[in-house]
Amino acid sequence: MRITIIQKNTGNLFNGLVLLIFTLFSSALLAQNGIARKVSAFEDNWKFIKEDVSGAEKPEFKDNTWRTLSVPHDWSIEGPYDRNNSTGRGGGYLPGGIGWYRKTFTVPQADAQKKLFIEFDGIMANSDVWINGKHLGKRPNGYIGFRYDLTPHLNPGRPNVIAVRADNSVQPASRWYTGAGIYRHVRLITSNPVHVAQWGVFVSTKDVTDKAATVSIKTRIENESSAPQEITLQTSVLGPDGKTLKSAETTQSISPGKPAAFEQNISLSNPLLWDVNKPNLYRTVTKVLSGKTVLDNETNVFGIRDIRFEAASGFHLNGKNLKIKGVCLHHDGGAVGAAVPAAIWKKRLLTLKELGVNGIRTAHNPMAPEFYDLCDELGLLVMDESFDTWRAKKGNAENGYNLYFDKWWEADTRDMVMRDRNHPSIVIYSVGNEIRDDLNSPAGFKTFTDQKDLIHKLDGTRPVTMALFRPNSAKVYDNGFVELMDVVGQNYRENELVQAHESKPARKVIGTENGHTQNAWLTLRDKPYMAGQFLWTGIDYFGEEDWPSIGHGSGILDRTGAIKPEGFQRQSWWSDKPMVHITRSAGNAGSGRLVSDWTPDDFDTYDEGRVQVYSNCEEVELFLNGKSLGVKPLAKNASPFTWSVTFAPGTIKAVGKNGGKVVVEQELKTAGKPAKIRLTASQPKLTNSFDDAAIITATIVDENGVPCPNSDNPISFKVSGQGMINAVDNGSLISTEMYKTSERSANMGKAVAIIQANAPKGKVDILATSPGLAQGSVSLEVTSSAK
Repeated sequence: MRITIIQKNTGNLFNGLVLLIFTLFSSALLAQNGIARKVSAFEDNWKFIKEDVSGAEKPEFKDNTWRTLSVPHDWSIEGPYDRNNSTGRGGGYLPGGIGWYRKTFTVPQADAQKKLFIEFDGIMANSDVWINGKHLGKRPNGYIGFRYDLTPHLNPGRPNVIAVRADNSVQPASRWYTGAGIYRHVRLITSNPVHVAQWGVFVSTKDVTDKAATVSIKTRIENESSAPQEITLQTSVLGPDGKTLKSAETTQSISPGKPAAFEQNISLSNPLLWDVNKPNLYRTVTKVLSGKTVLDNETNVFGIRDIRFEAASGFHLNGKNLKIKGVCLHHDGGAVGAAVPAAIWKKRLLTLKELGVNGIRTAHNPMAPEFYDLCDELGLLVMDESFDTWRAKKGNAENGYNLYFDKWWEADTRDMVMRDRNHPSIVIYSVGNEIRDDLNSPAGFKTFTDQKDLIHKLDGTRPVTMALFRPNSAKVYDNGFVELMDVVGQNYRENELVQAHESKPARKVIGTENGHTQNAWLTLRDKPYMAGQFLWTGIDYFGEEDWPSIGHGSGILDRTGAIKPEGFQRQSWWSDKPMVHITRSAGNAGSGRLVSDWTPDDFDTYDEGRVQVYSNCEEVELFLNGKSLGVKPLAKNASPFTWSVTFAPGTIKAVGKNGGKVVVEQELKTAGKPAKIRLTASQPKLTNSFDDAAIITATIVDENGVPCPNSDNPISFKVSGQGMINAVDNGSLISTEMYKTSERSANMGKAVAIIQANAPKGKVDILATSPGLAQGSVSLEVTSSAK
């Protein structure tokens, strides 16, 4: 084996627009340098039926009466709601069952000597896949991506049939909404017999400072040809600006039918580090060469950063102490169900960052690959979690992963870690949430240790935790179990975690799931050893509630992505940017929920308004119709600013001051009668891609444009031009209206429509109407680039 390091001209490194341009055109640049691998989206023109059909795996089966659609596709979100649906409270009373997908395609005769793989990012659930009637495999876990080798069963130059059966009928299978079907991306990969293995490139960094860093690249090459191959592995590191910095070349002979492991180290000077404020991203370009012929190629994104968890001082990123201010997220995207366009996630994550969130816990399963890409891009710290159950069942999910853990935990854990380990955003793994197995037993010790050891074997750069459930009852603080954990994670009961650390200060600790309480925040703020916490939850989600509720309202955002009052409270604690936000109790004299308006439900009975103002400013002054109601200082215990106000219609205004100077202010006005609909768009442009979507918000306002929060008018959306409605929603936790339609009742004066393009370019016009109201309209441009 011989290794050569090639130094390249670094040029000037910079971010922003250049990184975007590189992302868009990297495939074109690679093509100029010799491309051997083809990756093709495999998502259009599937045939689908929502029932179990005998013989549908056979290529000669007639599917001409089935529905034609594109994937990703979640058929459960299409409804209808029914209290008696088998999914129950966990599935939000949406349907379970069995669905079949079939797709006919042709492989060019020129690819007859190639390897052809199909890669699914997730099928919910208990999937079986066939090619031309040959069974390729089964995968119970719907959150795990996998691939199958189609090569031995293909008919090059003739039609081939992929058939997929997704079985979501064994219920109750989850404590929250899972979705159903081929709900994540699918692709075909065509490569030479000598190729990089699936998830075969592992990029990590070590000895990281702002002066220098070492990039370690471990690569696994497979030789599925019939002869030995001498190959050269060429790995180039590209900076955030897309320019090649250095390359390494290693030459080695690989026996037929055998894999080979390569390890290369590349030293970089003055690296641009990845952190939560400047998430700089690098790339490796891997080429497998035989002489000058490129046999395979792959690009991977990574970040240069150093992470440490310390017992005394918590979490450190690039040598700086940092509190992880995180939220837990389930995988549904509201009205789109489990098939979530990346643009929906991006808008949600940006809103969470605006509130001061810097961390995400994937509760309680791996997310789609593009979710982690966004966390890399936006600078969010991720706890990547594998399972909600081991062997012991949980209520309302008795037929869940507990049925499959023994047979599948190792493969599922392996695939999660190997798929995700290049993401700089991931800083810790979790192998379980509130596990009900006996952790005060040798079997409990072994089950945790087996998972931890496997993760460390695959990725030795990150610690492993789990979200402990009532640890004092389980005796894990006394029996030695937590000493097995790299970092001790506990759900809620913050005082128990404090005691666990202070009784044994060598323990590293983190709150894996926490409530919205002031005490929970003060524990994180005031205890230097607390690495972080993750609120339950960041966003409202489907399921885990009793009828007539169809979703859980614990988020700081609602399902549509709108910020709830709890979100502004969190912003006052977590954000460094000056902010002020007015809330009040909806009922008289402090009764009812918190709302962010100055328009009571009943003017006749609303006399005393209990006002809470959330702010991180040194002092706040409140005004009602121009009259000051007093100035109050910021409380040391992070309590909100409070006033008892005799209600009068008009304008209430909060002014935040630092050093005696006004730095931020907010005002609310009393609304008159509903008069019209105002439409706003989350973005001005769309691309014709599943992963792009615009959220159109319809707000009912009075004649002066003041929002009417008590309006529940029905709103109809109409789309013309090169676009379509994916779904509609209003964020209500009790509404059982359909999502895949064009009408929705307003909730607190608002409803949304999620719009996607259906052509390469053009214009989309959206019109919203309601009886008795002036209509609203907005337009979007459809382009080849949304930027």
